[in-house]
Amino acid sequence: MKEYKILYEGELKVGMSGSVSKRITEEDVDTFAKVTGDYNPMHMDQEFAEKTQFHKRIAHGMLSAGMISACLGTKMPGPGAIYLNQTLRFDKPVYFGDVLVATVKVEKVDQKAHFQIVTLSTIVTNQNGDKVTEGEAQIMPAKKE
Repeated sequence: MKEYKILYEGELKVGMSGSVSKRITEEDVDTFAKVTGDYNPMHMDQEFAEKTQFHKRIAHGMLSAGMISACLGTKMPGPGAIYLNQTLRFDKPVYFGDVLVATVKVEKVDQKAHFQIVTLSTIVTNQNGDKVTEGEAQIMPAKKE
């Protein structure tokens, strides 16, 4: 069984952060379309995309949002966290070859009656440091038994 680094309820503190990075490829976009059924020609058809304001195909915005989910589930707080909600704003397009970095940062820890709710800022930047996606997430961290 693989060993995972898990931050449990009570271990998360304001200011803690984690990040993941990935180069976005045409294969990523094609696979995302197959999985979700989102074949918007803006993502799938170069001839169509050339006639738009972007002049070429762009990645699905939810691909960058998926990187936030990956960060929450693998880095901060890691395995066992329950994703409760997420707000998103897509600020810039993501092109094939862009290297994205998804970073989450603990902004608030609320202790409820029998569990914690942790609020995190979520930002995805490209290789130029431009914000492509941003928002806020709430999670419930894993609980030690």
